[in-house]
This record gives sequence, structure tokens and C-alpha cells, in this order.
Amino acid sequence: MYAIVVANAPTFTAAPFRDLLARADLLIAADGGGNALHEAALTPHVVVGDFDSLRPAVLAAFAAAGATVIRFPPEKDETDLELALLYAVERGATQIDVLGALGGRWDQGLSNVALLALPELAGLRVRLLDQGQEAYLARGVTSIAGAVGETVSLLPVGGPARGVTTRGLRYPLAGAELRFERSRGVSNVIVTPPTQVQVEEGMLLVVHLFGA
Repeated sequence: MYAIVVANAPTFTAAPFRDLLARADLLIAADGGGNALHEAALTPHVVVGDFDSLRPAVLAAFAAAGATVIRFPPEKDETDLELALLYAVERGATQIDVLGALGGRWDQGLSNVALLALPELAGLRVRLLDQGQEAYLARGVTSIAGAVGETVSLLPVGGPARGVTTRGLRYPLAGAELRFERSRGVSNVIVTPPTQVQVEEGMLLVVHLFGA
């Protein structure tokens, strides 16, 4: 099942993603992410959060349109986006795209990237998506779907990534170690699709720029 979660980036607009949003089997608004959906005249299937950022009139409109409303107390250990992702997993999602995860507060943006490493998401296809770029985790052997000339960065997450071997990139890696505090994996380029990265130990954040 394909799920889309819309988070609450302050500058996010849903209109450019209208076709993608229409393909979702499950569309979830993580609290204030619903504001962007409402502005695009779209209604999510589910609204999740403590509703400190979703406009009350928008919440009422969603409820009246038949959306499922799942309210949590403000005093909680998880962010609204984490709760929305866990709900998508509970509903059986096998592929999840997250829109509106970046932009605005740095702490929330960095936390949203870290959520990709949730153990509940292991084995699922989950990515953060924006106009012209996507980010997802690579564990083991991971294919990178892209065209010649597009930019790919490989960033270690949660510590060093060891035994990193790539195929199809301009600057190849063979059993390399990429360290969190070093920038070696930034701005590689696809030269020979299909492109692939293998990680023997650790995790990599793959940031892929379309058309770059």
C-alpha cells in the first residue's frame, strides 16, 4: 500500500504534488501539514497530531468531509510526523513518501531525517520528497534510480558507514569508509545507470537531486 504523509514545513505547498497525492492509497496529514492540503482543496484520509499547528477551521472541515481524526495530547514523546509514520505502518503501508519534512526549524528538519532510521520502517520504501530532490536510507545493497548527470550524495547516519561500494557514479567507492564528520560523500554524479550503493556496516542517507 502506498501512503503519503504531509508534514508541517512552513513554506510547503501541496499544489505541485497534486498528481502524486491523488495516487496515494492512504493520505495522512501530520498536524499542520493539513493546512497545505486544505489550501490545495485536498482532504486527507487521516489527520494525526496534537493539533497545535493545524488551523481549527481546517480540522473541522476535514472532520466534516469524513477524515479520520486521531488526537494526541501535547505532552508526548513523539513528534506528529513520527506518529503519522507509525500509523502508516500499522495500516500496512509498504511505500511511504513524506512531503513537507524539511524547511523551517533546523531541529525539526534534522529530526525528520533521523526518523527514516525508525526500526518500524526497516524493509519499507520510505523517502523524504521535495521538488527536484529526494532522500532515503541505504542499508545493504540499494539501487539509485536516476539519469546521467544527476547529483547523488551519500551521507553516513548514526556513525561511520563502512564497506561502501558504488556502481555507476563518477567518483567510485570500493570498500570505503564514510565518516559522519567528513564530507567525502557529497556531490557525486550518475554516469552509468543503473546506479547502486552497497553498505556492509552502518547506514547512508542517499540525497538524489533530479536533473542536477
